Amino acid sequence: MFNPFFMQVLHISAECYPAAKAGGLGDVVGALPKYLKKAGADTAVIIPKYSLKWINNHRFQPIYKGAVRMHNYYIPFVIEQESENSLGFPFFVVNIPGKFDRPGIYADPSGYGYGDEVERYLSFQQAVLQWLVHSPGKPDILHCHDHHTGLIPFMVKHCPEYQSLRHLATVFTIHNGTYHGAFSWRNMYLLPWFDSAARGLLDWADTINPLASGIKCAWRVTTVSPSYLSELKVQSNGMEWLLQHESHKSLGIINGIDTQVWNPSSDTFIASQLEADVATFKLQNKRILGQRFNLDMRLPLIVFIGRLVGEKGADLIPELVGRVLHSGIQVAFAVLGTGDPNLQDAFRHLSHHFYGRFDAALEYNEALAHQLYAGADFIFMPSRVEPCGLNQMYAMTYGTIPIVRSIGGLKDTVPDIGEPDGSGRGIRFNHFDLDDAHLAVYRATELYQNQSLFDKVRHQIMQIDFSWEQSAERYLQVYKELIFEN
Repeated sequence: MFNPFFMQVLHISAECYPAAKAGGLGDVVGALPKYLKKAGADTAVIIPKYSLKWINNHRFQPIYKGAVRMHNYYIPFVIEQESENSLGFPFFVVNIPGKFDRPGIYADPSGYGYGDEVERYLSFQQAVLQWLVHSPGKPDILHCHDHHTGLIPFMVKHCPEYQSLRHLATVFTIHNGTYHGAFSWRNMYLLPWFDSAARGLLDWADTINPLASGIKCAWRVTTVSPSYLSELKVQSNGMEWLLQHESHKSLGIINGIDTQVWNPSSDTFIASQLEADVATFKLQNKRILGQRFNLDMRLPLIVFIGRLVGEKGADLIPELVGRVLHSGIQVAFAVLGTGDPNLQDAFRHLSHHFYGRFDAALEYNEALAHQLYAGADFIFMPSRVEPCGLNQMYAMTYGTIPIVRSIGGLKDTVPDIGEPDGSGRGIRFNHFDLDDAHLAVYRATELYQNQSLFDKVRHQIMQIDFSWEQSAERYLQVYKELIFEN
């Protein structure tokens, strides 16, 4: 598989940047292995093989062929390894024809989700385990990410087919506890054979719940920020008791960002790289945005970057923009993202109604996202739920001040500029409502008008080290503890 020199960690995930990314999960799984490798762990990643641009443009070599039993039929698969090792660590994909060879990770290009998620991720998880069973070399740690891989800790313990792996330590990271991947017990026949006495480890609320099963069965459970772990224990759609019960093996580790990708001094996605003067860097990149968006770039520019879904608070934006602009506040808004078709229609209407003050790029565009971080004055993150949040860290690295709701990782990484100790990094608001958000936008424009304070905050946030080094060390300590216990 991959060569051991200290410990072997296999990350199993639905996403890995740049091969496949729908959100922060992809960024984390694409970056963490590189920094773990620097810290002394031999690390690899395996994801499904989607029909996506990066994957289609890279060469993969078959290393194992097999078939997964799904009730009364078999699904063939091939494990393939990326030939050039271009990610800096061994990168594997599971090629399952008819299941993942589609032009989207979770949904088709029109935004509609696939209807066979249960079969897709059951076949993916079993294919990974079957490969490991027949591999001469095995990792020490199986690091599973989110519900798409949540049944693996159960399978290695309680499925006879995979019991040769039961000694492998398992870590389960919750990137987003909103999605459980739950499905009806009527689909139990799709599972591999398992010890009937362990049935309760699959169940939550009378469903087979991969998220709950991962929490119950993994040796360690992590969340992507300490505050998010605390929040899940008091509000997690009925799973509060489980998180409280498993708190002895749970911890929150704040994500980092990949400073090789997110570096204003070397970022090839942006028009003007940072050389010496921050003000010039911001101004030049803001001017470039004026070529893409129909906005008055003399005004403070607030941007939203991300999925247009309720979880990210995107549904607050249309009414907020109307209220702010009708109130006479001098500000411009730009949105980049895709998602809810109704929200996309609302943003098209706003672009027409508030020409010069609001515009939207309704697409997934990594390069444009980098340019927005470099050119914007503020980033707006009104999330209902934000387990960690990476956008605020990207933004601060590029001198863009965050306006965030006090939730999850946003609370951990963005102290308010009103803090008396001078630690402020941005503007926070507590309640998910128009009044609090409107006040936050007003405070942002007042900060913008106070040029000396605005420059001070902007310089201060650009000095913060958000790299993965510290977080990787925390994960490495978790791995060491598990290997020692084993």
